[in-house]
Amino acid sequence: MKRNYCKTKLSTIALILVLTVSAILVALPIATAQEPQSKATFAFINAIPNPVGVNQILLLHVGISDSLGDTEYGWEDLTVSVIDPEGIESTIGPITTDSTGGTGQSFTPDKVGTYKFQTHFPEQVSPVATRGYPAGLVMEASSSEVLEVEVLPEDIPYYPGHSLPSEYWTRPIDAQLREWYKISGNYLDLALNRLAPYNDDAPETAHILWAKQLSEGGLVGGELDTHGFESGDAYQGKFATGERYSIIIGGVLYYNHFEATGGSNVKQEVVAVDLHTGRELWTKSLLDPNGVSQRLSHGQLFFWDSYNYHGTYAYLWTSAGPRGGPFTWHAYDAHTGRWIYSMYNVPGGIRVHGPKGEIYIYNVNTRNGWMTLWNSSRVVTHARELAGLDVGNWEPHGNIYENADELGLEWNITIPEGLQGSARVAFHGDRIIGTNAPGQWDLPKSEIDLWGINLKPNQEGTLLFDKTWTVPVRDLLTIWASASLEEGIFILSGKEIRGLFGFNIDTGEQMWGPTQPQPIMDQYTFGQNSGIMRALSIYEGKIITAGYAGVVHCYDVTTGNLLWTYEAIDHYKEILWSNNWPLIIAIVTDGKIYVTHYEHSPLDPKPRGAPSICLNLDGEVVWKIDGAFRGTEWGGLAVIGDNIIATMDTYDQRIYAIGKGPSATTVEATLMAVPKGTSLTIRGMVTDESPGTKDYALTARFPNGVPAISDEDMSEWMLYVYKQFERPTDLTGVPVTLDAVNPEGKIVHIGTVNSDSYGMFKKMFTPEIEGEYTIIATFEGSKAYYASYAQTAISVGPAPSPDQTIQPEPEAPLITTELAIILAVVAVAVIGIVGYWILKKRK
Repeated sequence: MKRNYCKTKLSTIALILVLTVSAILVALPIATAQEPQSKATFAFINAIPNPVGVNQILLLHVGISDSLGDTEYGWEDLTVSVIDPEGIESTIGPITTDSTGGTGQSFTPDKVGTYKFQTHFPEQVSPVATRGYPAGLVMEASSSEVLEVEVLPEDIPYYPGHSLPSEYWTRPIDAQLREWYKISGNYLDLALNRLAPYNDDAPETAHILWAKQLSEGGLVGGELDTHGFESGDAYQGKFATGERYSIIIGGVLYYNHFEATGGSNVKQEVVAVDLHTGRELWTKSLLDPNGVSQRLSHGQLFFWDSYNYHGTYAYLWTSAGPRGGPFTWHAYDAHTGRWIYSMYNVPGGIRVHGPKGEIYIYNVNTRNGWMTLWNSSRVVTHARELAGLDVGNWEPHGNIYENADELGLEWNITIPEGLQGSARVAFHGDRIIGTNAPGQWDLPKSEIDLWGINLKPNQEGTLLFDKTWTVPVRDLLTIWASASLEEGIFILSGKEIRGLFGFNIDTGEQMWGPTQPQPIMDQYTFGQNSGIMRALSIYEGKIITAGYAGVVHCYDVTTGNLLWTYEAIDHYKEILWSNNWPLIIAIVTDGKIYVTHYEHSPLDPKPRGAPSICLNLDGEVVWKIDGAFRGTEWGGLAVIGDNIIATMDTYDQRIYAIGKGPSATTVEATLMAVPKGTSLTIRGMVTDESPGTKDYALTARFPNGVPAISDEDMSEWMLYVYKQFERPTDLTGVPVTLDAVNPEGKIVHIGTVNSDSYGMFKKMFTPEIEGEYTIIATFEGSKAYYASYAQTAISVGPAPSPDQTIQPEPEAPLITTELAIILAVVAVAVIGIVGYWILKKRK
């Protein structure tokens, strides 16, 4: 049963306040003139660090010992006097403290020697009651003690930081390894332009870390011949959330176990899988307060930063409701899947994430001339404020917020009248871009309105531009494509001419266009709202497109000039209506573009050899694999986090994790002890130790381990290992460096060898001095594997002494050599004859 959090709490609080005020009026004596009208204050100053290096930042802690009773207030107009080592005086300020009575102030000393600092607090009236003192109390002026800070000629050491990992790593990441933020990206929601930042070591080979079955998949066989199990397209998408993307939070992959068909009438489950290891953490139904299972919609990492608490909360969100809203949202703990709180009547609009992970929704009503901003976190804090609870704590647990639309409202403002169409993209705190460009099912327009609304502080709702653009081609269906604030552009696409038009995001003026026509099959991409949004990316000065024509195009963002193309040719004519493989952009990150084949409703048997491709920004192939990671129109597209791509393959309905994995190196010597000057063989193996290689299906096929193979051969090797294709005949292993530490402690380089296709390497070695040797085998890693090494030991003894001279015997031999040979031949013949007669008698 739902309950109205605010109404229930407000009624209770109102009753309590009435009773409390009545009690106070009866119990408290009338205030007398003896209450203090002024109070002495005690100013302070501290400096961190002390001593400090010249030109290093010094943090001054400034204030008085009295706090204020409301977090909205602080003491004002404080100053700090400074005397440098040469006796020159200066002043820092004015300074306003926070409610604790103090605050921080930075200062950079530029002279070596002793600096003197002193805080000065001016007399002022307390704006609020605090610590038993009434509002209006006169806070007397005071000055702190003089603080001396020694400034050294050399820098003092700060925490040195940590390097990025060179070995296989997993979650959790210790919070002290701050530098790792660059490689620990999350995937929370639909990504504009397919961009996935903070994956600065994205996969550079098709190396598979693990595979996990999603549903019944692959070839059915038998009486159904060459047909495969259903793969979820048109319109039963698998491995998808409400945005056709799964979610990655903190190195954990979350996805809906089942397709959306059936909704709440059938059981729904969410699966949580460790992205690094493939280990399933939990599978459960996300139940709302009424016990109904919900489908995963999006994720949130919300940094709560208040005067009481600082930390990030990880939530999984489900969302249900009619198109356009209002919606019902339920929040679940990402670690356990436990229900936390719910919000009803969440408004529709454009959803974006704020700088602290707040979920904002912009709702622009051009017809009636207003715009609202809704904040998910304000729902909780506003409800607590209305209930008289401490707003410094984040405690939504167990609550149901019926009127979330009202509680979360940040502002409601008027906007200029006469704007046509609807908002298409919002950049939080900066601008909204809108248009009346037609949708894929609408009639073409000869003129299209383009407008922008300001979202900057104190300018919200003001008009940036309102332009009418004349479409240069008659009856051209011109639809919204995408936008980039960083690149200063938004784009419309023209279906029939398969071209793009670029517009200045500040003025709405056309910059260029149309681009030269793309191949004819791209009309199906350029003429679909969802199609063009999933087939276009704006990234680092470039516009990248991919579509049904199977050609990746790259344009200059400022001129629209074509820079390069890449064609995904279907060499075996598996696609019946194209010479190329239709492509979709899955992920763009770390200077790489990941594209894969997809199709709206593929025939069965499916076309074989569908490619997945990684290109760099110059259009060069980083890696390509044919016959793996085939995409889907209606199911979930690939996502990335912690530099690991998770994607579904519709050939076998498995989820694959693609990324750099661990390796293992072994080494041994054929002889552990040898005389000096004697050669021996050093041998060993380099194997792939990724989690997927530990599944029984692989340990049964590779009892000695899965060999580590070169980056160049990785795609074919992965098809053999994980998809049971034929074993490639021409494979190269990985380079292994062999060194020895001789008995004198010197390093002797033995050589560098390559392992073979079975993982083994070998090398002859002749130790030169007596004593104990340590043999070291090192695999320095590759784009597919992290490094590994191993050691063994050998002992080298004295060389054998020269043979003694043998003196001849004085007597002549009893028989000659020739005679001995004749006798041996006769003996063999006799034995053969005897054996023949024995066998004959047994018959």
